[in-house]
Amino acid sequence: MRPKDKIAYFYDGDVGSVYFGPNHPMKPHRLCMTHHLVLAYDLHKKMEIYRPHKAYPVELAQFHSADYVEFLHRITPDTQHLFSNELARYNLGEDCPVFENLFEFCQIYAGGTIDAARRLNNQLCDIAINWAGGLHHAKKCEASGFCYINDLVLGILELLKYHARVLYIDIDVHHGDGVEEAFYFTDRVMTVSFHKYGDMFFPGTGDVKDIGEREGKFYAINVPLKDGIDDTSFTRLFKTIISKVVEMYQPGAIVLQCGADSLAGDRLGCFNLSIDGHAECVRIVKKFNLPLLVTGGGGYTKENVARCWTVETGVLLDTELPNGMLR
Repeated sequence: MRPKDKIAYFYDGDVGSVYFGPNHPMKPHRLCMTHHLVLAYDLHKKMEIYRPHKAYPVELAQFHSADYVEFLHRITPDTQHLFSNELARYNLGEDCPVFENLFEFCQIYAGGTIDAARRLNNQLCDIAINWAGGLHHAKKCEASGFCYINDLVLGILELLKYHARVLYIDIDVHHGDGVEEAFYFTDRVMTVSFHKYGDMFFPGTGDVKDIGEREGKFYAINVPLKDGIDDTSFTRLFKTIISKVVEMYQPGAIVLQCGADSLAGDRLGCFNLSIDGHAECVRIVKKFNLPLLVTGGGGYTKENVARCWTVETGVLLDTELPNGMLR
């Protein structure tokens, strides 16, 4: 028997108290709900809990442009009317509003993913979890799709200091465009995204024909799917593709983005996965026994998001939760 995996879990209560606005689908309160369930099921007793450091602007600028980071740092709801040109340039507005404590929110969720990567690098844990992370749409110089800072890219850059190859897997209903774009020209990161594609669905990228370029050619894999895919089809595809990818690519570490908007009944999603089907993907990846960084992502029916990520925390801890969680 292998010794039990050591799990590090990152959480800061402040991340769940920010508010995107009254009609905005992104509700960070789902992170508090997830954490309360994790505590209620005593899962915290089986892992090390850490409050992440707030990522410094210089850390965020490892990927993002310094002027964009500086603008996020400076802008507030009270001053935004003075910066209409910059708001347009950096794509801040309806999808990505300026709200109270926006920059601190970014610092916390990005700090969690960076800290998770560092603990894995230093072999202080086998699996690191940051449900606040996974904001995969943010670009080098602009916000996109409710994402301001791309914590995943920052975490992967950290892992690349210790690993020759990193595998990124994304099961959010939306294409992981920001991460794919960041590593599109390198063979040191393979990106694999399973997502809804077509019918003008956001962000509109992620065609099966998009495979990377130059040194990165064949190191981006897109699995474009239609509405209504169920557990059986999704997990069969997932297992087949990911098993072959790990066998051929032989990554030193894996980053798994567990966007929960691929669940049935999501406010924005259109897939038909149960929590158990979604969690099966986590179970499959865990079995490779490679250093693993797990993040959240999308998810807009917040009760389901909290249940899903709690069940998946249980999967990573080899702990079965009562069946009622899956209903």
